[in-house]
Amino acid sequence: MEAEMSLYSEKVMDHFRHPRNVGVIENADGVGEVGNAKCGDIMKMYIKVENGILTDVKFETFGCGSAIASSSMATEMIKGKPLSEALELTNRAVTEALGGLPAYKLHCSVLAEQAVQAAVLDYYKRNNIPYDESQFKCALCAHEHDHPEGEEE
Repeated sequence: MEAEMSLYSEKVMDHFRHPRNVGVIENADGVGEVGNAKCGDIMKMYIKVENGILTDVKFETFGCGSAIASSSMATEMIKGKPLSEALELTNRAVTEALGGLPAYKLHCSVLAEQAVQAAVLDYYKRNNIPYDESQFKCALCAHEHDHPEGEEE
């Protein structure tokens, strides 16, 4: 266990042990759920939007420590931001903010990116807001394939 823990940065361990924004937003404006069949991780992201700003973001994650830390960090990175900025969040940015992830855990940051995009896409669809599908490349492909380890699309 000690060797396993040394693979993770202090930030990963902090967000795993003390995740931020855990829970459900009742009457959420958007909900995105994604999963990775290979590893069994499932992330559900809830957003509250006012005047185009993410006023609240919460998540529920069933998965490993890296998945929980990635979800937690992603919520911290987009909370209070405009939807357009949330859509710019990448798995690479989440990984960097966490101080890195082992290569075999990078798919966890991809799931966080997909969950954010899926929640925003759900918000757009619920409110009949026109959108450009290219902004949602990860959310739309989430069920079709995974990114190669460590790479964005």
